Amino acid sequence: MNTNVLVIAPHNDDEVLGVGGTIARFAQEGAAVTVVILTRGFPPHYTEGEEAVLRDEMVRAHQILRVHDTICLDFPAAALDTVAHRDLNGTLITVYQRLNPAYVFVPFLGDIHGDHQAAFRSAMVMCRPIGKHLPRSVLAYETVSETNWNAPPVTPGFLPNTYIDISDFVETKIKAFQAYQSQMRSFPHQRSIESLRALATLRGSTIHVQAAEAFVAVRNII
Repeated sequence: MNTNVLVIAPHNDDEVLGVGGTIARFAQEGAAVTVVILTRGFPPHYTEGEEAVLRDEMVRAHQILRVHDTICLDFPAAALDTVAHRDLNGTLITVYQRLNPAYVFVPFLGDIHGDHQAAFRSAMVMCRPIGKHLPRSVLAYETVSETNWNAPPVTPGFLPNTYIDISDFVETKIKAFQAYQSQMRSFPHQRSIESLRALATLRGSTIHVQAAEAFVAVRNII
């Protein structure tokens, strides 16, 4: 797979939770995977020390997954609603036009976190099928403790229709998440190793494989 893949992550660790196994698989198959982290924590809500730890963890996680490039945009975490929509759109469009990715992974619109919702909307502006920049596939991923903690049917429900087999890469995903020590929680919390492995097993059994990641296909061009 000689192609560019773009993963849009509102926060550090979203990329591992939702797309970690797929990133590892695509990288192994020869794709150049770029991860865009939209936000960072700023005082007074986050300390500089906390943010530094998180960035160090991100570097280790991305090394494990063999991410080709990481772009940190440094918009304010948990405050994308304060960022002008056109500014977020324009920044993402600039990144997209430089990479011209064939596959784009975005957070799910129905996630409970407002940053995820804003990220999805701007990503869809970025992925408009106009001109020469045309993604072949746009897939929305699930993020444990965000996608499943909203209120379907009042809000959009995550109904996957696309699965990627990560049977050979689920342990790589687990190892990458373990690099995010500050974000890990004890079972039965959603952000636990046990829960991540259980979800991968559930999604895999849906398509009769050992482990998978599930997505909602927003657009596929064949």
